[in-house]
Amino acid sequence: MPKASEIKRNAAVDINGEAYIIRDIERSVPQGRAGGSLYRMRMYNVSTNHKIDETFKDSDILNLADLIRRAVTFSYSDGDEYVFMDSEDYSSYSLNKESIEDELQFVTDDSQGLHVVIVNDAPVALDLPGVVELEIIETDPSIKGGSATARTKPAKLSTGLMIQVPEHISTGDRVKVNVEDRKFTGRA
Repeated sequence: MPKASEIKRNAAVDINGEAYIIRDIERSVPQGRAGGSLYRMRMYNVSTNHKIDETFKDSDILNLADLIRRAVTFSYSDGDEYVFMDSEDYSSYSLNKESIEDELQFVTDDSQGLHVVIVNDAPVALDLPGVVELEIIETDPSIKGGSATARTKPAKLSTGLMIQVPEHISTGDRVKVNVEDRKFTGRA
């Protein structure tokens, strides 16, 4: 059983016998407290999709709910439903656009390392790798002689995500993007 400080996004926790999937975590360190961080977690009930916000001390122990992670590939979208195919048994999992909106900024037709999180036999979340490769579709022209540590410029990626890239990167380049902080980490 992990402490609140060890919980990550898309983890499933058991609260009062109900399974909740964690969508967002905010960490705060209030002034005047004896070194204790607070973690505010936005959670959604797996069966009813009811949203709750709970705040935990960093040392609070949470119970993890039983979950299964299945390797998948993106198959197609049908309106607000996104369908992913299991890499082993070829079964399909549908996820609502609203529940995976943040993750969709990193998903392309050829995305690797995707996993669907299943709780109580229902797909509830999409788990991404730490770093994804995406193509730049629009940015200012590259500056010859611009170094990798020099100034940055905005770039629009193939999924619509905007990030800052070094000046020597140009349109059409494939780049690695850190999913957690949405920052450029290097060329692909």
